[in-house]
Amino acid sequence: MSACRWARSLQLTLAVIKPDAMAHPIMFDTVHQRILDNKFLIVRNRELQWRAKDSQRFYHEHAGRFFYQRLVEFMSSGPMRAYILAHEDAIQLWRKMMGPTKVFRARITAPETIRGHLGLTDTRNTTHGSDSAESACREISFFFPDFDVSRWYEEQEPLYRAGPVCYDEETLEHRLVEQ
Repeated sequence: MSACRWARSLQLTLAVIKPDAMAHPIMFDTVHQRILDNKFLIVRNRELQWRAKDSQRFYHEHAGRFFYQRLVEFMSSGPMRAYILAHEDAIQLWRKMMGPTKVFRARITAPETIRGHLGLTDTRNTTHGSDSAESACREISFFFPDFDVSRWYEEQEPLYRAGPVCYDEETLEHRLVEQ
């Protein structure tokens, strides 16, 4: 159980462990443990596998770019795990933990990051994360269509911020402790 009380409002972000990391349980465990070690609250998570049309819908803004087809094929090549993470500065903290998108750059400039440590190529770079509050809201809705971001901020955020919360090993999520 965590008695942690947050000083500032919590922010949500989407984090995805991509198929390359999910294919190797040690890689998945390493990334998941980093999430916990950095004091993120895991609000929701789910394992899923996309069809090509799901990847095309999610990455539609990149259609026509040289990497688009490779990205679509890769993201529908196996299971992935999506998370809704909460932290005071969730978006920037997760992006800092991931490191640069380009794995070569990550290995040289940020070897301690997830991509610097575990990334294989610019496509098979282990993780995805939202880059702004707007994209976090849009991406969370894409991966978790039944999750209402606005409602969470209104009803749940104050409760998670005040705590206490506990981590449930079975569901891989944090939950509020009934008092």
